[in-house]
Amino acid sequence: MAPSGSRSVDCWTVLYWIPVLFISAIVAWSYYAYVVQLCIETIENMGEKIVYLLVYHVLFIMFSWSYWQTIFTKPMNPLKEFHLSHSDKELLEREDRRESQQEILRRIAKDLPIYTRTMSGAIRYCDRCLLLKPDRCHHCSACDMCILKMDHHCPWVNNCVGFANYKFFMLFLAYSLLYCLFVTATDLQYFIQFWTNGLPDTQAKFHIMFLFFAASTFSVSLAFLFAYHCWLVCKNRSTLEAFRAPAFQHGPDKNGFSLGITKNFRQVFGDEKKYWLLPVFSSLGDGCSFPTCLVNVDPEQPSSPSGRNPSIKSVGDSHQFPPKPLRESQSRLLNNGQSEGSEDRDKRGTSNPALTIEKET
Repeated sequence: MAPSGSRSVDCWTVLYWIPVLFISAIVAWSYYAYVVQLCIETIENMGEKIVYLLVYHVLFIMFSWSYWQTIFTKPMNPLKEFHLSHSDKELLEREDRRESQQEILRRIAKDLPIYTRTMSGAIRYCDRCLLLKPDRCHHCSACDMCILKMDHHCPWVNNCVGFANYKFFMLFLAYSLLYCLFVTATDLQYFIQFWTNGLPDTQAKFHIMFLFFAASTFSVSLAFLFAYHCWLVCKNRSTLEAFRAPAFQHGPDKNGFSLGITKNFRQVFGDEKKYWLLPVFSSLGDGCSFPTCLVNVDPEQPSSPSGRNPSIKSVGDSHQFPPKPLRESQSRLLNNGQSEGSEDRDKRGTSNPALTIEKET
């Protein structure tokens, strides 16, 4: 007899897949309603029918491809150097005082590219996964694991959206929006004919009516969601970071990972333009470390009374942090920082703060 605990886990697993099955059923019905009932049974003009079917199937394939990539791309595990060794685990477990535990964690984190802290300034540590959390990494209670550059856990894909599949999620939103807009636009004239009794009294008319309502409704909600995530990409923030700014050693800084719109976009979609519209992985980096800079010009960021951003330390400040090695993709993102800064100065007529790498004690 199977233990009751395993049966309860199986039940939750089935429940988690209900939203995905619901979306899949809606898409399958929309395919039947559009291809069979609208294009084949209702549209009489052969040229219009061929064009509609061709464009529809391109959007349908790209939408389905990006959706399933978002669902079945497993989150990437943090690199092994972020996991505690057996001796470090035992040493940490023997310590009861928080200060002593933090000393151990600081010693381990000294040689790792970790720049963010908790809001209290402590080293970010996951006691369930037994690892030092890389920057932008968070533990997902639904997946029960640490997710690299976690954005959110999405029930509609039954998966966490993070570094491994964020590009797929963005393309899923884009293609699903285009899919719904195309269906709405091409179905509109036949929807109007339904209300003016211009369609023959067959079952096709009901599919056409409900198809228009479903596509237009999803278009509105998808448009808002897609616009929001486009804003996040331009700012190089995750949903979690939009609600709570990441904390560095100098304090919370919502622009700490922003490198400018172009570089922010390339961090998600990569450097090769031929892969931008395809649901294939092309994001830069390894998900465990990210280039950081302190940006002083942001209309959303209130300035201090002296006109200086308090989050930016001067060269003469007491804390000097040793530089950490950056991987190739990160270095490439930062190489042109000074040239872009000079272009911004020419446009604004004001000085742009120097691009600074966040360093750690």
